[in-house]
Amino acid sequence: MEKEENQSKEENILKKEDSSVGDPQSEKTKENHDEEEINPEQKILELEDKVARVLAEMENQRRRFEKEKEEAFEYGGFAFAKEALNLIDNLERSKQILQSDDSLKDSEALKKMLEHLKIINEDLLSIFAKNNIKPIECLNKKLDPNLHQAMMEIEDNQKDPGTIIQEIQKGFTIKDRLLRPSLVGVSKKNENNDQKTPENNENLKDK
Repeated sequence: MEKEENQSKEENILKKEDSSVGDPQSEKTKENHDEEEINPEQKILELEDKVARVLAEMENQRRRFEKEKEEAFEYGGFAFAKEALNLIDNLERSKQILQSDDSLKDSEALKKMLEHLKIINEDLLSIFAKNNIKPIECLNKKLDPNLHQAMMEIEDNQKDPGTIIQEIQKGFTIKDRLLRPSLVGVSKKNENNDQKTPENNENLKDK
């Protein structure tokens, strides 16, 4: 009896060993064990990638902040400078009013007032220049939409069309930015003269 029981136990053990050899569950366990051995390296690579991304983003934010800080420092007085231009405009209006006053025409009082206004105007322009605010030179130049705003067309056959021949209001820049455009009048050809030209040429040929 004991021999038969021992023999049956041995047979059962052998069957279990045989069944475990082809067992897919045991193979998965081995694969998982292998993956566990690889995972630490993959995790390190993933962490290094994340750290590199975070550092790159921080560098981009730092650059944006530096740029915004520089622009705030350089152009922080933009609104104030634009308002200050009213002083220049008021001086010019005062000058025109005084010059058109018949009671002051050719008087010493008018000359003195105009001289004082000129000194104040030059002082203001000097202060503006020290703060990188400069007037736009526009007379006898071609109209540039980035700097000038055409308010009227004036017939002038001596100038090329689109040439600035009148400055209505002075424009200014602050560093490399437009503070306000120059308001100008530009030249255009006299249409009547253009129409007469072919007729005149024919008359000359007949003669």
